[in-house]
Amino acid sequence: MPTISLAVPTAVFTQASAPTGTVAIVGASVVNVEDGSTIPNAVVLIEGDRIKAVGPAAAVSVPADAQKIRMDGKWLAPGLLNMHTHFGLKLPGPAGAALENETDMQLVLRMADNARQSLYAGVTTVRLVGEEHGSDFALKAAIDNGTALGPRIQTAGEIIATTGGHGFLEADGTAELAKAVRQQIKNGATWIKVAISGGISDSHGSIAASTMTHEEMQTVIEVAHRNGVKVTAHNGSPVAADEALALGIDCFEHAYHLTEKQLRTMQAKGTWLVPTAVVTDEGAMEFFRKIGSPPWYLERVKSTREDHLKMLRTAVKLGVNIALGTDQFPFEPNAGTTATVREAELYVSAGMTPLQALQAGTLKPATLLGMEKEVGSLKPGHYADIIAVNANPAQDIAALRTLSFVMKGGQVVRHDAPLP
Repeated sequence: MPTISLAVPTAVFTQASAPTGTVAIVGASVVNVEDGSTIPNAVVLIEGDRIKAVGPAAAVSVPADAQKIRMDGKWLAPGLLNMHTHFGLKLPGPAGAALENETDMQLVLRMADNARQSLYAGVTTVRLVGEEHGSDFALKAAIDNGTALGPRIQTAGEIIATTGGHGFLEADGTAELAKAVRQQIKNGATWIKVAISGGISDSHGSIAASTMTHEEMQTVIEVAHRNGVKVTAHNGSPVAADEALALGIDCFEHAYHLTEKQLRTMQAKGTWLVPTAVVTDEGAMEFFRKIGSPPWYLERVKSTREDHLKMLRTAVKLGVNIALGTDQFPFEPNAGTTATVREAELYVSAGMTPLQALQAGTLKPATLLGMEKEVGSLKPGHYADIIAVNANPAQDIAALRTLSFVMKGGQVVRHDAPLP
């Protein structure tokens, strides 16, 4: 099995403006994530932050003054997307307790470091689904302006929950919830994240509990949709899922205990699933031991594992729209690789083909975000978000373990071999 490379990048650029000039990546094979076809001995021609042309070397003219990056023997794929991340993640245990008095400035700096490490791990676009005190908006602005290094960000702001629920921003009743949704959108949220069930990290209540009334749930979804913003729900409850699906929810996170009934409805409606399979998989125990997770937390993880895996297998079988997300840091070590790559491998274990798993980490989340014309595939006009690996990941998803090169928007942010 390939081993992951964790080499320190040799080139880092954080300029605010788009790159200038022309860059040509030559000698590698390119994977078309839409159908699994490949272009051997390809040229990817990049102008500024966008791809200008992709094709066989014989068919793409490379300007004489272009900077050439030779990638002989490598395979190029789009930068990975991770749809369930918390750069400010704090969980029960000593590691989380040590951050209890963290200031907002310390939080943003910690998040910036996690964003940088995520980008080095090949994740060029993320969706943040719950951060505190506007830290996500500050980080997104810094990355967009070039003063911090990290993936492209869409963010949901704070998690909205009823009192005692699984979230930071507590609100009760339709008026309070409507205001909470509007406030997050005002702050810059491009998604709304609402908790409609209990969670693994809650020290009280059932993970399968449906915590919102019908009217409360309806208000959140209606107000967000009236403002042109999609809604995703932290959810492990079949009952809550039935209600949310009837109300037009766009996406579910985790879906721990959902049954075939809800999954069939999701498939019929085109509702998205972000499974976060790594959080209950055995491979996550390394992470939980590292942060000192208490026994009650580990027991809740274990008690959820069987239903979570069954749900994922059923969702794959039924053809539910699945976009990759981890609920661990995208770069977090997991089963000998990163959480992002391990998540894709678990999809293959659950019944996806390697190509489908690759699509779940590229093409599918780009569609979920409404960014399919900008990221998620290597096509002219798209951002030059590119990773390089040692084999074809559309044939063997474990090839992602060999990632050794990352480009975001035409800027090389990791190259484990020196540039010529």
